[in-house]
Amino acid sequence: MATVFITGANRGIGLALAKQFLEHNFKVLATYRDKASSQELLELTKNHQSLSAFQLDVTNYSQVEDLASALPNIDILINNAGYYGPKGYDFGHTDVEEWRKVLEVNTIAPLKLVEAFYPRLEKSSSKTIACLSSKVGSMTENTSGGGYIYRSSKAALNSVVKSLSNDLSSQGFTVLALHPGWVKTEMGGPNALLETDISAQGLFNVIQNSTPGNSGQFINFDGSELPW
Repeated sequence: MATVFITGANRGIGLALAKQFLEHNFKVLATYRDKASSQELLELTKNHQSLSAFQLDVTNYSQVEDLASALPNIDILINNAGYYGPKGYDFGHTDVEEWRKVLEVNTIAPLKLVEAFYPRLEKSSSKTIACLSSKVGSMTENTSGGGYIYRSSKAALNSVVKSLSNDLSSQGFTVLALHPGWVKTEMGGPNALLETDISAQGLFNVIQNSTPGNSGQFINFDGSELPW
């Protein structure tokens, strides 16, 4: 049974991904930050022996290291946990402290997680690392401006993915930046176009069909490659 580790799996896309991998007979190791907002995930663990949930703040790097040391080897690491930050601000009204927080969660934490779980991944035959990015981090796709905080965090994450790919592909790793689509989540809002299960199904297919030849690519949930 292959094993996947998913951060931020208590709701939204992360929870849908956990369900998707369970349906395909994976052992799922899922993290959540706050117990009060994670009841569906915790209830799911009662009905699935192959699902384990762990409380984790992805920016608490000593906690990340401790968890990585305590867990078994994994085949797939999915950096899903993310933070959007403030909405509705415009040029001249950027909250610097919130910007730091978004960069910490969306850009720094994913790299630290890869570093911590590297010994757990290197023994796998698949060695797959998937980072949930966003099309708003694409320089080419940015035709509307604004969104400085979230855009920059995802653009920076894409750079992290590219460097990880360059550093690890020779060892057989596949490192991907994935766009989940505009999904109906707390972050995406009620006007989004996709349900979480549709996005998760597409992301699962992309991850499963990827090879080291795809490492370093920015891929949409439907399998199409996106411009940086």
